[in-house]
Amino acid sequence: MKTIHKIGLGIAGLVVVILLAGYISLAFYYRQAFCPNTWINGVYCTGKTAEQVSEELLSKIEAPVVVITDSDGNNHEISLAEADYRVDYLTPINAYIKQQNSWMWIENVFFSKNHEIIPQTSYNEQLLKALFEEIEPVKQELQQVKVFVLGKNKTDGYRLYDCLSHRLDTDMVFQELIAAIEREEFGIDMGTLDCYYDIPLSKEQEEQVKLWEKIEAFQQCGLVYDMGEDEQDKLAFTPAVMAGFLATENGIPVLDENGSLMISEEAVVKFVADLCEIYDTYGKEREFQSTRGDIITLSKGTHGTTIDQKAEVDFLMENLLKPQMHTKKVQSHIPEYKRMGTVRGKNDIGDTYIEVDMTNQKLYFYVDGKIEIETDVVTGNERRRMSTPEGVNYVYNMQKNRVLRGPGYASPVKFWMPVNRGIGIHDANWRSEFGGDIYKTDGSHGCINVPSKVMPEIYELAEIGTPVVMYY
Repeated sequence: MKTIHKIGLGIAGLVVVILLAGYISLAFYYRQAFCPNTWINGVYCTGKTAEQVSEELLSKIEAPVVVITDSDGNNHEISLAEADYRVDYLTPINAYIKQQNSWMWIENVFFSKNHEIIPQTSYNEQLLKALFEEIEPVKQELQQVKVFVLGKNKTDGYRLYDCLSHRLDTDMVFQELIAAIEREEFGIDMGTLDCYYDIPLSKEQEEQVKLWEKIEAFQQCGLVYDMGEDEQDKLAFTPAVMAGFLATENGIPVLDENGSLMISEEAVVKFVADLCEIYDTYGKEREFQSTRGDIITLSKGTHGTTIDQKAEVDFLMENLLKPQMHTKKVQSHIPEYKRMGTVRGKNDIGDTYIEVDMTNQKLYFYVDGKIEIETDVVTGNERRRMSTPEGVNYVYNMQKNRVLRGPGYASPVKFWMPVNRGIGIHDANWRSEFGGDIYKTDGSHGCINVPSKVMPEIYELAEIGTPVVMYY
């Protein structure tokens, strides 16, 4: 019995030694790893090393995006990943492992332990600032020179470029951004920050403000030059147009002894001359789309438009400074003319006219853009050097039963429509054939001979002022 008792004690002692050795071994093992039932930030850590837990925690996070809201309510984003944003779990995890009592690992078998670890974060401040300076409001501020100047451009006329007011304090906003990131608040609202400031104006700059107020009021003008029926011929006096009328010195408008703006007569004369260059057609080359298909260039004739330049210069010099002109209400002005085409506008022929193609010996009568009459004709005798002259003319008289007289002839006609001195359109009952090459050897004395049966229709449709385009 004593032997059995001794064996039992030996076995018990051996078990105790094995268990104690195992406990001690685990205690040493848990000095470098997490004890049983340990959770950190929701990650099960038992038996894992600090590096393994850190890697698992890092896989669950992304670099934050900072949102900066400007004073207009627009959002601008900066990804901290581009600023080399780093999260360090390893340092606090190692600190936790060092302070855990590995000899008491047995407690964790029965009680789980949940821990929250705040990681250490870092980023490259220089990269962050470079990204910050690329968002639109900051970029505009950094590019805007601190100036205060009265200037002129082609589209808006004179403008006061006030770059001293409402400046953005970018350094202040950047420091607020850094503070927010440190607080792990990934967003700031510039509208709630006192981040704008004004640079005080000098006395000279205050005088510029007063001058600008006069110019701004002058540039708001409701005058519209009505040059024709098309919308493109309604020429509004925009700020850019009005700015061009002001008398200046070194590019800046000047005031008279009464403190009022002054008009440059030279600028007004040039404006009217430029207008005439566009809309005057009398005696100038013009292009015409012929019925036969090609574009004809003509300059002579009795038809055309001429604006009265002096009258328009006088009108502008008298009215440009009047207060009633400077409203948003449209005030239409039709210019004075010395001579007017059939319709006002760049195309003063319009879409109702007579076309005479003297090469093909054809006459076309267009009404509202459509051919109403087409007929063969006979024009001036080419061999006898009586060729009908080219040009853009108009019907300046209409008579019935007229005798046309000239050296060696007297020709009675029923319908007579003169268009250029003694040259006109009329019936010719003495002719039985029209068109072809008749005009070359047996043409008229210069007039356009029309078949007797067609001429009454032409006379019925025509009226004094109807354009007549004649070309070879």
